[in-house]
Amino acid sequence: MAKKSKIAKNEQRRAVVARYAERRAELKRIIAAPTSTDGQRSAALAELARQPRDASPVRVRNRDAVDGRPRGHLRKFGLSRVRVRELAHDGALPGVRKASW
Repeated sequence: MAKKSKIAKNEQRRAVVARYAERRAELKRIIAAPTSTDGQRSAALAELARQPRDASPVRVRNRDAVDGRPRGHLRKFGLSRVRVRELAHDGALPGVRKASW
């Protein structure tokens, strides 16, 4: 079980990313567009740098939906490898069977 403070901080980051997503995308379009002038590009870079660090989506950590474990996250299930194994053994994941040979 992860610390509740870490889980809460990650949720707070998700909210900040969602709040700034549209503006970040607009600034990145201006920076990448070949038609923008050097002044527009530098102004967009400066504004992008002024945004909070947590507005960047790479700062959000994928965590287990059940207990918040940060490592071994499997996107397909939204769970950690440990939790997937437990639920698969219990038969709680539809369509998942334990392989044995």
